[in-house]
Amino acid sequence: MTELVTPDRFDPPNIGERVQSASPGARRVHQAILRHFAATGAAPDPSDYETAALTELHERDLIRLDDSGAIVVAYPFSGTETPHRVHITDGASAWSMCAIDALGIAAMLDQDIAIESTDPHNRQPIRVDIHNRQATWTPSTTVVFVGVADCCHADEPSVDRCCGVLNFFTTTSSAAAWHTNHPDTSGQPVDQATALRVGTEIFGSLLTRIAEPG
Repeated sequence: MTELVTPDRFDPPNIGERVQSASPGARRVHQAILRHFAATGAAPDPSDYETAALTELHERDLIRLDDSGAIVVAYPFSGTETPHRVHITDGASAWSMCAIDALGIAAMLDQDIAIESTDPHNRQPIRVDIHNRQATWTPSTTVVFVGVADCCHADEPSVDRCCGVLNFFTTTSSAAAWHTNHPDTSGQPVDQATALRVGTEIFGSLLTRIAEPG
């Protein structure tokens, strides 16, 4: 497989920095939401948390609330169906927002996972098993397309800017064909090691950072 570099336009969301700059109360709520998704596979009831904390997390693009106030996204998890299903060994099965998010869940939870997805170009199934932080990819030629939607600005939510673009593909040629058919996107496929590293760097420490009392 050709080793590729991360596209210049893709700036991996620095969720860790956004979490650390949030208030301690919001950080505790954020961790509680992530743990709920991991344990149940579904979004928690927003009434379980303070509205101010949820609003802060939404404004920092750590979660997304719909118009009714329901929690629909808590990166890396999605409260609604996506192409990426993540089976957590000691937890539930949950939807992830994108391929990179799915790959980061194992490190975030420090658990083994199995990811099931579909190549959006040729509709072939893809599976990634992560055991002890080591990934096995089926098919072995799988790559991840990394990029952004050209219509979105850098300050727009990740769900709009990049989540729909970050997908698994069975081969680099399939990813290239999809990109050709989607000229409104910028990016390129990256190899397996790069994709796993990016997911781990983004999400790996979200549940190990301690929220100070307050």
